[in-house]
Amino acid sequence: MIAYLRDIAFDYKYMAESFETSCPFSCVENLCRNVKDKIIEVCKEEGVEGEPYSSCRVTQLYDTGVCCYFYFGFLINGLPDPMAMFHKLEVAARQECIDNGGSISHHHGVGKVRKQWLDETVSTTGVGMMKAVKDKVDPKNIFGVNNLYDHNHAAGGSH
Repeated sequence: MIAYLRDIAFDYKYMAESFETSCPFSCVENLCRNVKDKIIEVCKEEGVEGEPYSSCRVTQLYDTGVCCYFYFGFLINGLPDPMAMFHKLEVAARQECIDNGGSISHHHGVGKVRKQWLDETVSTTGVGMMKAVKDKVDPKNIFGVNNLYDHNHAAGGSH
């Protein structure tokens, strides 16, 4: 439902989104509180009108931890560049997840938006392994273009 409401909210100068992470049980309380607080803090620092919306819920339980979904929204009235504000907020919230024991993603994947955290969360060796597999199974870099590389790199060089 949030996706449909998000699209309607644009007509009312309101931007909203959701994202997910996973974490061990020992991190849930701090992670949820700190990420919600970070969203509110960044909005205030950037001069967002009114009170931003910031919430979290645990959606899945596992033997070792949980999946947490975050929802946030804010008014874009008077912001010189709402997309830049959105990006700043998303980066701050994602970093707060990682700083509090959360993962880079749960099931939505990494892609272009979150690849800046790959080395930090997967390790340089792990990223190298992923790149080696990608080069072997997708030598022409057709799938997920630029998800692991900044340019159209493949095993044979740039394309």
